[in-house]
Amino acid sequence: MKRIDSRKSAVFAFIVLMGVVSMFSDMTHEGAASIIGAYLSLAGASAGMIGFITGLGGLIGYSLRIVTGVLADKTRNYWLITIAGYLVDCIAIPLLALVPQGGWIWACALIVIQRIGKAVKKPAKDTLLSFAASEYGAGKSFAIQELLDQIGAFVGPMVLFGVLTWKRGGDLFGAYKLCLAILGIPALITIFLLFYARRKFPNPENFEPETKSSEGSIGKNSAFLYYMAGICFFAFGFIGFPLITMHAMKTGLISETAIPLIYAAAMLVDAFAALFFGWLYDRFGLNVLMLSTLLAAPFAWLVFAVPSSGWLWIGVALWGIGMGAQESILKAAVVTIISKEKRSTGYGVFQTGFGIAFFFGSWAMGVLYPISIFTMAALSCGMQLAAIPFFHLAARKCRSDREKEQPDGYVA
Repeated sequence: MKRIDSRKSAVFAFIVLMGVVSMFSDMTHEGAASIIGAYLSLAGASAGMIGFITGLGGLIGYSLRIVTGVLADKTRNYWLITIAGYLVDCIAIPLLALVPQGGWIWACALIVIQRIGKAVKKPAKDTLLSFAASEYGAGKSFAIQELLDQIGAFVGPMVLFGVLTWKRGGDLFGAYKLCLAILGIPALITIFLLFYARRKFPNPENFEPETKSSEGSIGKNSAFLYYMAGICFFAFGFIGFPLITMHAMKTGLISETAIPLIYAAAMLVDAFAALFFGWLYDRFGLNVLMLSTLLAAPFAWLVFAVPSSGWLWIGVALWGIGMGAQESILKAAVVTIISKEKRSTGYGVFQTGFGIAFFFGSWAMGVLYPISIFTMAALSCGMQLAAIPFFHLAARKCRSDREKEQPDGYVA
């Protein structure tokens, strides 16, 4: 009994520790994300270019994940790959502070490099967490991770808001550079904590027992294929936050110094949404994805098509709900659908598909923005809603598979 309690305590400690790593990491790159759209605009980038580079960063950052995911499964060097990715991810952000006036091309290059670092770390890191999540509950585990993520994602923009308020009335571009330099502090803390976690828990894969390999055949897993179709529709319609911050600044709905606040608000909603939907996921499974997608879908219409600061804030809150689902229950679903020995590959395929769809969606939204905001908002909303039937099919297939394994009809 003591051994079981000790094991559960170790599982929970690992989940929390990796969440704290993510908290400081998110303080770094989500803090940067809160101002990067406005920063690129001040550096000379157009709306189309901001949309393009946001999508390109996602495309490169996500498409590489199928490679790093397969590599992690083949080598089982989950920690080495995770640490390498974090180093690149965290270093690129403070280097943005060195970009000169008019040097938007250099800024765009660093954004892409940061996304590459994220691509290297994500499948392996999510797999490390999934080993503990299978023991503690996939929905709760990724929800705890996301809660701690979003504490960092909330604090980072709030710190930058304080810096921008302090520097109000001066050189705005210089103030943004100072903000990015300050983000080097949580970046260093992230790296230190990551090495500590590696020393404390060298073999997290031991948390999860070996499972049947039949569910690991990704190409023949119809539940996963339905799930991926839904993910691609969702990702295409989910507009990146840099376009939102650029719109808010250009329309004057939010003051320039308050730009980080709307991102902080989105991250706060994200955190609580992740907890709520993570709890629902462990009770009701994949069906929860339909609810979260339905709630998030109208955000683009409220943010872009309605010229009101009040509706902007509501739209940002709905965006936070969508983000909370994306960062928690979408990952938890992979634990449910894909077996242990293929899970990094599963995460790689999932994240690659998401990134490709996000790239084309971001590019399309950036191109449509100066042509017709209403068309852009309608496309965003429609594509997200189109994901719901595929999530339903994936949920039904998972339920059917489990009923075959449990003839009494009980589904966990």
